[in-house]
Amino acid sequence: MAREASHAGSWYSDNASELAEELDRWLMACSLPKLSNARAVIAPHAGYRYSGRCAAFAFANIDPKNISRVFLLGPSHHYFTRKCALSKTLIYKTPLGDLPIDTEVYEELRATKKFEDMDLDVDEAEHSMEMHLPYLARIFKGWPVKIVPILVGALTSESEAVYGRLLAKYLDDSSNFFSVSSDFCHWGSRFNYTYHEKKRGAIYKSIEALDQSGMSIIESGNPEAFRDYLQEFDNTICGRHPIGVFLHMQKNCSTTLQIKFLQYEQSSHCRSLRDSSVSYASAVVTAEC
Repeated sequence: MAREASHAGSWYSDNASELAEELDRWLMACSLPKLSNARAVIAPHAGYRYSGRCAAFAFANIDPKNISRVFLLGPSHHYFTRKCALSKTLIYKTPLGDLPIDTEVYEELRATKKFEDMDLDVDEAEHSMEMHLPYLARIFKGWPVKIVPILVGALTSESEAVYGRLLAKYLDDSSNFFSVSSDFCHWGSRFNYTYHEKKRGAIYKSIEALDQSGMSIIESGNPEAFRDYLQEFDNTICGRHPIGVFLHMQKNCSTTLQIKFLQYEQSSHCRSLRDSSVSYASAVVTAEC
């Protein structure tokens, strides 16, 4: 059984040559070197016309040479669960080639009894991991790679720590890579979030200051500080739980890692309560050489 590229043709092009050309153009425009010590990225997951360019600043860092497995951590937008969920399929399709799921790792994860399985309709309705797949398929073209998709539910702080401890050992293996999916502030009445710190000036400047504060805390690698920040400001970061899990992984693994944000963008500049925007940020996580 395969998961279809259900958002191709709407959220991004379903034409392989057109899509490859677009991704190559964005990757080249970043002018970033491939890093042999890159171990993870945080990247957005909106339609490519909104966040594709920003996402390139994360994926451009990947050197496919020594990576054999990519873990995907994506939030659940439509399906409610207090756990993390695994796909029932064996392959994730993309217009740029299919990505096989690592069934051995899936068996290890299922054996912990901490994961549930998601039905195919839940799997295909969710876009958070799918939007990373074309970039991964493009970068790993010609390189054998398997994926480990993990849908991250509405976890408590305690559950984030549990999953972080469970997955930390995979972060210590340099042949593994993690692709963490998150957009940042969703601002506007349609998102029920209109926080505005007036001393920052225009609304969009307040949003940027709020996001940059969260990004700095994520860069510190402190999951408790990130939890406190979210409790204080309730910033509508949709991948808060995948990021929380990753921060706990970093805290519990033996490798010294550094998170660095490289690009930040907003879908539009909000100036009044009638406006709305979504923020996008891309980061790379590197291991100390």
